[in-house]
Amino acid sequence: MIDHLSSSQINLYLQCGLKYKYQYIDLIPKSFTVSALAFGGVFHSTLDWFHKRMIQGKSTTLENLYQIFDVDWYTLRMDANIRYKPDETEDQLITMGRELLSRYFQEKHKQIKGCEVPFTVPLYAPDNGHELGIALEGYFDLIETDGTIVEFKTSAVSLNMSDIDTRLQLTAYSYAYQILNRNPPKQIRVVNFVKAKKPKIISIETSRDRNDSVGFLYTAQEVLHGIQSKVFPPRLGFWCKECEYASLCPLWKHKVAATQKEPVYAEANVQ
Repeated sequence: MIDHLSSSQINLYLQCGLKYKYQYIDLIPKSFTVSALAFGGVFHSTLDWFHKRMIQGKSTTLENLYQIFDVDWYTLRMDANIRYKPDETEDQLITMGRELLSRYFQEKHKQIKGCEVPFTVPLYAPDNGHELGIALEGYFDLIETDGTIVEFKTSAVSLNMSDIDTRLQLTAYSYAYQILNRNPPKQIRVVNFVKAKKPKIISIETSRDRNDSVGFLYTAQEVLHGIQSKVFPPRLGFWCKECEYASLCPLWKHKVAATQKEPVYAEANVQ
């Protein structure tokens, strides 16, 4: 049924098992892309290009970054039906992207070991240490030469420390790094690009220990068991308003029918 797990898959299953089924089991195409995810994807690809240039020792101008962002945005727009917030326009997002890129370009950057680094590591049963028979796959946004994992996040509001300290994705990345390097990362740093009225960049540092990794393995094991048992429970929440499969969901249809209101799609806070 599945050949690997990723932190995003685990998160999605925990958030709504039915959406996981629609996306990863039934492979139902999404009819639209929310603007927050579109922006996050293009912004990440632009940063990836910038960091690869840094690793190669090639010079880059801010105008180069703008051009990459514009081209990637145009390419995505041609391939995807982007759904914007009611008070949002394409031009506003492009301006926001340029402002954030300008701020990041002017920052002092540390030495980089790799960017968009793929990883594949085994998952183990936390009780007996036996392999679960499926791998954890993903990408490190950035790895600095001192062993720091850097994760980039775009959001509508600033992320808080509590969210960073408990975010499953960062625990998964710490686990994967330790499996690959036989040592934990020096630290994990989240660089938060905030799309506020006054755009800003906030860096937040966190860490994970062995107990966090064990907890992650318990979670991954139970999610895998649920998927293999074909258990995909739907779950209502704020995420439903931006769900690409809302029109298929029996719970959402019932909610809409009960309130006699159409779903309103809003931007996700974090990508």
